[in-house]
Amino acid sequence: MPLTRRKTLALIGGGTVLAAGTAAAGFALTRTPHAALAPWDMAGGYDDPRLDALSYGLLAPNPHNRQPWAVELDGGDGFLVWRDKTLDLPVTDPFGRQLTIGMGCFLDLTRMAAAERGLDMRTDLFPEGEDGPVAACRFVEGAARDPLFAHVMERRSHKEAFEPRAVTAAAAAPLAAYAQLHLGGDSTERLRMLAHEAWLIEAAHPAAWQDSIDLLRSGKAEINASPDGIDAGGPFLEGLAALGVFTREAASDVNNPGTRNAIEETAAAILGAPGFTVQTPPGNSRLDQIAAGRDWLRLNLAATGAGLALRPVSQALQEYTEVAGPYDAMQAKFASAGETVQMLGLLGYGTRTPRTPRWPLEAKRLDA
Repeated sequence: MPLTRRKTLALIGGGTVLAAGTAAAGFALTRTPHAALAPWDMAGGYDDPRLDALSYGLLAPNPHNRQPWAVELDGGDGFLVWRDKTLDLPVTDPFGRQLTIGMGCFLDLTRMAAAERGLDMRTDLFPEGEDGPVAACRFVEGAARDPLFAHVMERRSHKEAFEPRAVTAAAAAPLAAYAQLHLGGDSTERLRMLAHEAWLIEAAHPAAWQDSIDLLRSGKAEINASPDGIDAGGPFLEGLAALGVFTREAASDVNNPGTRNAIEETAAAILGAPGFTVQTPPGNSRLDQIAAGRDWLRLNLAATGAGLALRPVSQALQEYTEVAGPYDAMQAKFASAGETVQMLGLLGYGTRTPRTPRWPLEAKRLDA
């Protein structure tokens, strides 16, 4: 549930906004959380090729910006990658499927970065089962560069509505290797309705909604201190928070008229999306989920290279009871026998999202 300045206006609502906005103007001209954004500038600045590659890996897309990875160097050329299960999403991702997909994104971006230095990343997935590391990795000489890596620093997960502009098959052609593309017709409308239905179910389910609210990071100091979750920063929001107008309590009240307005904004973004992407790797094992993460990363990078904006919408693929209707319909309509729909995205054109905060690599090292 990304919060923009516009959405927060809706959340708090009413004439109070004008007075709070005036007070907020007294803040510094910029309240950018530089420490939380520093990992973007630090990527590629390490002498150890493992740390160098990992410093790019942590820029990978991941659910709710949980950044669930933890790493431990192993010997002189290897490292272990773990999923930090304390960062789980208890309601909306009860089986850790989405977070495992995020681990797949992290691993493949790390592999791409290693290839930039001519190193091949040999990966043994779940070498000790689910209770052990997700991957044991080792670098060896000999790898070709991946052309998609050129888009890493420009990649963003889109968070706003799209421009009212169609996406043609020719424009989206570079994405076709990584997902099914639905750019019009009955299948697009079916996806639109299922995504919309599932979003409204989540918004009406207090516990599912709270998965997002619990991860709000409000203002520069809070974002710098916890550069994960959903960042809501800038001088305007900080001014409102300081006055007690913008609070988690207000955002968590799904019956608040302002909150309803915010819900309707995301619903409108879904209904107005020019196209959809669907990824259906075979099966639903942990290995399949890792593979889905690899393809989701590559789809993101291909979209960036094509000048397109991609926004994940996960609600119709989640596995809690209340959303079973759209979930079952998605699988029945868009997955063939033996397949599982793992990722659903909105596709279109839009203004590029700012960089998302990240924990520094040192905070993710178990051996630091």
